[in-house]
Amino acid sequence: MKSKKSLWIVIVALVVLLAAAYALYQFLAPQISTDSLVSQQPEKTPSASENDTAQDDSQEDDSAGQSEPDTPTQVPDFTVTDGAGNSVNLSDYFGKPIVLNFWASWCGPCQSEMPHFQAAYEELGEDVQFLMVNMTTSSRETLEDAQSYLAEAGYTFPVLFDTESSAAIAYGVYSLPTTYFIDAEGYGTAYATGAIDEATLQKGIDLIYTP
Repeated sequence: MKSKKSLWIVIVALVVLLAAAYALYQFLAPQISTDSLVSQQPEKTPSASENDTAQDDSQEDDSAGQSEPDTPTQVPDFTVTDGAGNSVNLSDYFGKPIVLNFWASWCGPCQSEMPHFQAAYEELGEDVQFLMVNMTTSSRETLEDAQSYLAEAGYTFPVLFDTESSAAIAYGVYSLPTTYFIDAEGYGTAYATGAIDEATLQKGIDLIYTP
């Protein structure tokens, strides 16, 4: 009799636990988005004619003609090194759309998204510039550690090394991985903080490259 009572207590506890988990999921689910891209496109500034409804038609036309639309901001430049130790600038790669990724070999989320970048590079590497910037800034991540990881995994996308933290500072990178999508003229269109999946990577590429 006592064992049956204990069994019922366990069953009731499990039911309550499952109900609480379901309620928590229902609460959190609307707040979770699989699309982590954040747009960097400027918003259109209303013209003077849109702000002042009291103007007559001729005044509205004059104001509209004098208004200037917002323009995007060119991304900051930085200097890092390539695998041979040569200094290179981000601006050296302008002229092609750029996928700029900040990563480290010890970063689990970075490792999880690497296969997506490799696949995209193999498919689009001639038209889209992939730049994987390694945070080679401390004893936690040495040049040898990064290169060993890349060789072992078989990744062939272009890798740059931020040994002086200049790239991380220029972009305010505070967590890894972080990815920026930059058009061929050097203007940022979107970025993502945290690991991204294949679909999100493709969505970012679609913003900067049209086959």
